[in-house]
Amino acid sequence: MSLPTVILPGYLAGANAYLEMERALGDLGFPTTTVPLKRRDWVPTLGGRSVTPILQQLDQTVKRVMQQYGSDRINLVGHSAGGWISRIYLGEKPYSVHPADKNRVCLWQAHPTVATLVTLGTPQVSRERWTLRNLDFVKNNYPGAFYPSVRYVCVAGKALYGDRKWQNWFAYSSYEMTCGTGGCWGDGITPVVAAHLEGAENLVLEGVFHSPRPGRLWYGSPQALEVWAKYLA
Repeated sequence: MSLPTVILPGYLAGANAYLEMERALGDLGFPTTTVPLKRRDWVPTLGGRSVTPILQQLDQTVKRVMQQYGSDRINLVGHSAGGWISRIYLGEKPYSVHPADKNRVCLWQAHPTVATLVTLGTPQVSRERWTLRNLDFVKNNYPGAFYPSVRYVCVAGKALYGDRKWQNWFAYSSYEMTCGTGGCWGDGITPVVAAHLEGAENLVLEGVFHSPRPGRLWYGSPQALEVWAKYLA
């Protein structure tokens, strides 16, 4: 039997945006639950502040799912920022880089319970000043595919080349803010080069965009999902 799967939404996204992904994974035989976030749950994290409120909801969901299915392990799927937040969740070092976390429990040590971590369009690096503190914590403490017991699968979309033309300007700016170069391929938000990790199984999906929109292929569309879902345990 396939392991239960937990989806962690991307930055400022609520769980409802992942219903298509949840159903598609279920149809493939993976019982799937999305962390029940609402857009307002991200407000305390704005401006590069602590993501502990998100980690707490992730931890509660994982424990509930494991109890529900009587399983000692899960698959974890993190979209966008949900990918690097998931890497914090796996870790053994206290996530205590923010003053607000001084009196909080910030030690998750979840790597023994995660069989496969799939990151979808996750910026594994960034030059944006609001995210540096969080991403530097991840990069410096858990570089690459850090835990040998976890299968890391990093998925990048190759849908839009960033350039200075008005229709591609947003992608250009986002890519430049992430990896330092705007003229490259990516999913419209995250450049391919920033979405992969050393030692991971790194995939590139042609024509796949970052976020769900009607009539547009994204990571949760069945056509794209069938590619990366093969790596789930």
